[in-house]
Amino acid sequence: MRPLRIPRLLFIVIALFPFGASAAGELRDPYFGEALYHAYQGKYFEALERLDSELAQHYEVDERALDSLYPHIDQAEFSVGDFELRYRMHARAGRAIRAVLEGDVDESVRADAAFRLARIHFHKSQPYEAILVLDSIQHPIPESLRDDVEYLRANILMALARPSEAVVVLRELQNSNELLGFSAYNLGIALLQNGLPEAAAAQLDRAGRVKARNRETRAIRDKSNLVLGTLLFEGGEFQRAQTMLERVRLEGPYSNQALLRAGWSEASSENFERAVVPWSILSERDSTDAAVQEAQLALPYAYSKLNVHGRAAVLYERAVSSYGSELEKLNASLASIEDGNFLHALEREEIRKDKDWVVRLRSLPDAPETFYLISLMASHDFQTGLQNYLDMSDMQRKILEWQRSLDAFDDLIQLRRKYYEPRIPDIDRQFRKLDAQMRVRLEQRRHLDQRLSKMLISPAPDLLATSSEHESKATIARLRSSLAGKIDSEAVQSARARLDRLEGVLTWRLETRYHERLTQTHDHLRQLNEHVDALSEQYDAFIRTRQAATHSYVGYASQIDRLRQNAKRSLLRLEELQTNQGRMLERLASRELKLRRERLEAYQNKARFAFADSYDRASKNRAR
Repeated sequence: MRPLRIPRLLFIVIALFPFGASAAGELRDPYFGEALYHAYQGKYFEALERLDSELAQHYEVDERALDSLYPHIDQAEFSVGDFELRYRMHARAGRAIRAVLEGDVDESVRADAAFRLARIHFHKSQPYEAILVLDSIQHPIPESLRDDVEYLRANILMALARPSEAVVVLRELQNSNELLGFSAYNLGIALLQNGLPEAAAAQLDRAGRVKARNRETRAIRDKSNLVLGTLLFEGGEFQRAQTMLERVRLEGPYSNQALLRAGWSEASSENFERAVVPWSILSERDSTDAAVQEAQLALPYAYSKLNVHGRAAVLYERAVSSYGSELEKLNASLASIEDGNFLHALEREEIRKDKDWVVRLRSLPDAPETFYLISLMASHDFQTGLQNYLDMSDMQRKILEWQRSLDAFDDLIQLRRKYYEPRIPDIDRQFRKLDAQMRVRLEQRRHLDQRLSKMLISPAPDLLATSSEHESKATIARLRSSLAGKIDSEAVQSARARLDRLEGVLTWRLETRYHERLTQTHDHLRQLNEHVDALSEQYDAFIRTRQAATHSYVGYASQIDRLRQNAKRSLLRLEELQTNQGRMLERLASRELKLRRERLEAYQNKARFAFADSYDRASKNRAR
């Protein structure tokens, strides 16, 4: 008996904000928030599409610390692996989660990543790698994760044929509310694998008595009672087996098997009158179920054992007719699958929107190929293969949408080109003229700054003279020059003395006011720097805007053509993969239907012979 392995869903918020320091209200990056929005709705492909694009752009930013994603980069990288895992991209998810494990992250995040990586290995039937990853988790394991880690460890140990160790782990989980019923059932299976049938029976008995609060727990309780009843039946303890089987709910997922086994348990004890009860209930149920079909043959057998041959003959005849009808359905289903209708039925949008879509497939009036495939389609392997097929259909639709978007980008680029190209040349001419003037002024300012710096060390009062002082100094120099050629008379000497006094006054003024004027000049230079900085910002803004205007329509043609080619290749690849996947699903479905047909044919042959025998016996009894 195999242990029950169920996917343990962790709250997605653990993956999204594993550090505890961030909260949904503090999210700063809107694109990361959009990815989380899709993830909360279970749309992991859309979430990956947004988050991959945002991460790619973040890695190309020159100053990543200024990017809005920077505060959430660790959460984003972890979420990529989580979304890929939920989208069944195990290979890529494993790489992303390993990157988190090897990074400098908090131990709680590392433990969560290790748990997810171990679960990936376990789902890929790699138990040795899974147990190594779990063993690498540093203790103590976070409280919110401990039960999930230990439950996974127990499943891995049973997969490694180490049930005695699994028993020890599972005993510690018996008080876990989240694992109620599942840990008890798996402990019973582990004890059974460990060669302790009596202890296993006692544990399965406890698992079959748990107080169920939800549908899953009620189902595992029924499963425990069915397994225990089957074990007791195979051990010849028919009365105890009957008691356990009676615990199974009549409307649960295991009710048909329980009713069938209960009937055989009574029949094995020669209590055919009591065997009639569960088989009568079962025989009136869905005729496509294997247990129901067996009950349709077992019920008249019980009546024949009770010497009620007339009733047995009637039921055998009814069984022959029922089997015939079901064989017609099976043949129609096989023919429909060969015509490709099976996959079309699975792709129906109204079916896939329903969480119970597998059950609803049986109600499709024009899809006979789905009648006998409920159990097959409910299996994990088929579900995984089917989901991959449906995902490829979704991807094809998305790629076609992206191709239409590329056409829209072409139109947008053409509109931008028509708008900017006539305007940019004139703007460039004006900008070059202003740019030349600006460069001259900036060079003058630089030269002035250098002079002032030198004047701090080597004073030069003349450089700080006003325009009127420069004119006065020039006038004095001109008058001196005019007096230089004249005869040295009293009037000339008086004029020269007056010029000396005026020059002295001018020099005194320049010397005494030098420091004040130097301070004012530095103040004016600082004010000028503010204007220059504002002008530089406007200059840089214009450069960026000018570049953005050009970049808004230049250089996209090659990228769009490359994307078109990638989309075209992806579509061809998807069509090939989907065709192969569809053929595999059709082969699985056909094989299942053929097995059911062989079984039904065998049942029908038995029912025919038994009908003839019961009819003869009933005729003889009437003749007497």
